[in-house]
Amino acid sequence: MNKTGAAIIGCGAIFPLHADAIMELDHAELRIVIDTDLDKAQAAAERYGAEAAADYRMLLEREDIQIVHLCTPHHMHAEMAVQLLAAGKHVLTEKPMAENLGAAQAMLEAAQNSSGQLGITFQNRYNASSQMIHEYIASGDLGKLICMKGVVTWHRDHTYYGSASWRGKWATEGGGVLINQTLHTLDLLQWFGGAVSSVKGSVTTDALDDIIEVEDTAHACIDFKGGTRALFYGTNAYGTDSPVELEIVFEKGTLSQRRDMLYLWKNGVETRLCEPPQTSTGGKSYWGTSHRKLIADFYQHVREDRPFWIDAKEGIKALKIIDDLYDYTRSRKGLRFPPE
Repeated sequence: MNKTGAAIIGCGAIFPLHADAIMELDHAELRIVIDTDLDKAQAAAERYGAEAAADYRMLLEREDIQIVHLCTPHHMHAEMAVQLLAAGKHVLTEKPMAENLGAAQAMLEAAQNSSGQLGITFQNRYNASSQMIHEYIASGDLGKLICMKGVVTWHRDHTYYGSASWRGKWATEGGGVLINQTLHTLDLLQWFGGAVSSVKGSVTTDALDDIIEVEDTAHACIDFKGGTRALFYGTNAYGTDSPVELEIVFEKGTLSQRRDMLYLWKNGVETRLCEPPQTSTGGKSYWGTSHRKLIADFYQHVREDRPFWIDAKEGIKALKIIDDLYDYTRSRKGLRFPPE
């Protein structure tokens, strides 16, 4: 069969994970890499044996390019995806799918009117622990899902936010810890819990208020229509990047993810169910290898003309939780101060 022609827009930190994943596919070929910094694009192109370009719009007329990866800053996703989808290209975008709900909705509508597919890179759904949790929920082996907890305590500082001018700004990043560092955890909670009925909580800037416009800390109480409640806490104000913690409580047992290992507590006995994800090359250790699994799966769906399961409708769900949390914070509902 003819190889699927691929292009990547954006040659930053996440670029190698996408490029290496494409190189591992026998039926795909990375043909073009694009970055507004042409020197960066040329260096990446030389490494992977591809063409280099500075303007993504040249892809609109390239019939040899079927799939385009978006590895750009958040605020660039929507404009690029809408144009590429209108040209019939398949688009796989890094998270978040857009910087706000309005831009995400434009992408969703473009995908609905396109012969191309739009996939969202929520690769943590492919982690062994995530798959196992979802299977337990679907099977009912542990009884009803009662409640969940997600905790993300990471560290970001002047150096991180100074590394790119778009970071830490509402107009370009779209938010702070919620939309960038904790989005995968929020996506997993909603994937496990199902349809959301309400979101309450708050967002604050506790430690980085002299550096960023957006929040560095958030907590939320998320209720699901099925009766499950999830509590969430995320911050960039910690002193280090701690492993993400997940707890999933059922009637007959509890699943806990600690240090990227999954444990089952049942009948007074704790059993380790799976190991941490393998460390990927060219990226941060906690990224694991699930980027490669997701990318390979997306390509397989495209080649077989099957709808990819993490599409625009899925990608928008976690963004809706964030938007609801911002709205709730603005409204200041639930605050009861004592009389002075």
